[in-house]
Amino acid sequence: MNEPHDKQPAPADGETAAPVVEADKPPLTAEEKVAAAEHDRAEMRERMLRIAADFENFKKRSRREQSDAEAKSRENVLRDMLDVVDNLERAVSFNDNSDLKAIQQGVQLVLRLFQSRLERYQVRPFEAQGKPFDPRVHEAVAQVPSAEVPPGSVLKELMKGYTIGDRLLRPAAVAVALAPKAATDDGDSGSNGAGGPAPATGEGPPAGED
Repeated sequence: MNEPHDKQPAPADGETAAPVVEADKPPLTAEEKVAAAEHDRAEMRERMLRIAADFENFKKRSRREQSDAEAKSRENVLRDMLDVVDNLERAVSFNDNSDLKAIQQGVQLVLRLFQSRLERYQVRPFEAQGKPFDPRVHEAVAQVPSAEVPPGSVLKELMKGYTIGDRLLRPAAVAVALAPKAATDDGDSGSNGAGGPAPATGEGPPAGED
């Protein structure tokens, strides 16, 4: 029986088979092109919807994690403050016959406990007394003429300022020194010799004097 004429002979050893050339596909009709475009658009819309849903879930998860972290931070701070409240309650529970010195010692213990709790969160006071006034960390609530410190310096610290880490938590409320008025008055009355007020023009010596 004869073999079909269209059967290709097997390649000899060392030879590669000739590539099979596919017949050209017929061009797509207009309806097929529209259908393919609709299919691609549907797939793109599906991908966009999945991306949008994933992003919305990410935002919700991030907000939830941030809220949980903030709540945990508040809990840690408030839990430490409860120790201070307990000690304050013991301090005010003293009766009228309690020793005043013992009460003062108790309040000092509570203050040290509170300061240690603030230190745990890197909350520290900073010194303002005698320092040059700095509006970045000082809040001027008064201006007082004084010669104790140079003008423009902090004369008195009325309320402590605090930092938390490297950031300012609360500025210090301070009274700022001004140049004393006495210096100006002395300069104006220096021509009198005695430093007192000059007599008015035309006035004679005080009564009783020759």
